[in-house]
Amino acid sequence: MESKISISNLDFYYGKAQALFDITLEIPERQIVAFIGPSGCGKSTFLRTLNRMNDTIPIASATGTVMIDGEDIYAPGTDVVALRRKVGMVFQKSNPFPKSIFDNVAYGIRINGIHNSKTDLAERVEKALIDAALWDEVKDRLNTSAFGLSGGQQQRLCIARALAVQPEVILMDEPASALDPIATQKIEELVVELKRKYTIVIVTHNMQQASRVSDRTAFFMLGKLIEYNPTQKMFTNPDEKLTEDYITGRFG
Repeated sequence: MESKISISNLDFYYGKAQALFDITLEIPERQIVAFIGPSGCGKSTFLRTLNRMNDTIPIASATGTVMIDGEDIYAPGTDVVALRRKVGMVFQKSNPFPKSIFDNVAYGIRINGIHNSKTDLAERVEKALIDAALWDEVKDRLNTSAFGLSGGQQQRLCIARALAVQPEVILMDEPASALDPIATQKIEELVVELKRKYTIVIVTHNMQQASRVSDRTAFFMLGKLIEYNPTQKMFTNPDEKLTEDYITGRFG
């Protein structure tokens, strides 16, 4: 299976404190990979190394390689803006801009200059909202404030905003942790649907969610990758006792 992302010997530091230790792992194209593990184990830090979001922290540094489509994203001269267009991010708490629904989705299209007319812009916004399973709910109120949407709708709007710039990879940091069960189910169904076009990496605290949506699961503990396997194997017959203890609720 073709790898979209190849990580080898990745160490990550906040100042002198090491947060990730020698992470090596392959993320296949158009699959969903879930990162699980107790709080503070490095899942979100690792997720953010995949589109260099950690660059915004002055004391952060990384060694090792992260290759996307065969290119080292930490190589000197890397265009980080282009990287983040290719590798989109959806955060734990939905963060719509104080703009209309339409302008939230159009924002990235406009600043990246990837449309050539008003009609093209409108079509791209519509497509992103359709792909985010939100179009039918908002098509008659595109010019109203995004803050008028429910929490689950706001999170799907943020997914639409990420999709609008046509990424290839979508990183999701606990995208449903703040949502009720019905909204969570919608997000999960959407994630599975998006796999047809995108490579998806999702951090989740919810073990059932990892087992429902992902193809492969990586279990982290204290900044180390303990186990990485097909999800079904991980949840039924893990290689490591530590994984089994975590999955069965003995700790964490």
